[in-house]
Amino acid sequence: MSRKKIVAGNWKMNKDYLTGLELISEAVYMIKDELHREVTTVFATPYIHLSSIQKLIATESNFHVAAQNCHHEKAGAYTGEISAEMIKSVGVEYVIIGHSERREYQHEDSKLLAKKVDIALENKLIPIFCIGEKLEERETEKHFSTVQSQLEESLFHLTNDQIKNIVLAYEPVWAIGTGKTASPEQAQEMHAFIRSVMAAKFSEEIAEDMSILYGGSCNPTNAKSLFSQKDIDGGLIGGASLKSRDFTDIHIAFNEL
Repeated sequence: MSRKKIVAGNWKMNKDYLTGLELISEAVYMIKDELHREVTTVFATPYIHLSSIQKLIATESNFHVAAQNCHHEKAGAYTGEISAEMIKSVGVEYVIIGHSERREYQHEDSKLLAKKVDIALENKLIPIFCIGEKLEERETEKHFSTVQSQLEESLFHLTNDQIKNIVLAYEPVWAIGTGKTASPEQAQEMHAFIRSVMAAKFSEEIAEDMSILYGGSCNPTNAKSLFSQKDIDGGLIGGASLKSRDFTDIHIAFNEL
């Protein structure tokens, strides 16, 4: 099994410029010192940090930077937005697309997200594409169909070569910022389902090589039990990525597997 193990920290709208650089310096030092497995670390920071952090980690092969979003157009009169080309121009390699907060607060639908995936791939960015169900969808047993629709509507137009450049992140929306977490069994069940959907559309080989991250309140306490599941390849970390000790402890959960 060749798929990457990935821990991505999504800072959201947190940290000013200097405290952000301090956090990166601490986290990189601690992770390098304490992690004894091959794990890819991605820092998804606010735009103000991207260029400086990319320079800080430029010689570190296992550390990478992500933008938290990109616009679906190449350029134009879109005040306050940022293009995939701009992101790539400062050396950034990843971009988060389809996070549940943008789906809800910015009303981003699957058609728009498909355009964002396309523009990201066109600029040789690796999308971390987020999918997941709301609480009412799980309670009414629509969680599988919801996730399948999100995959179909935003990713099924891609070729086999293109889909190989996608990282998926399953985020049960009911577990984000609430302190609730899907049980390891619930998370594994959905990750296995996602992999089966990708296998049916593309191929078993592509699905087996695809990294699928868990993104619902992963923390140092539950990281090991989540990462030990067969189809969970790491985490998209929110609040715990804002503390270097917590973020490092999530990484070193892999040491014990």
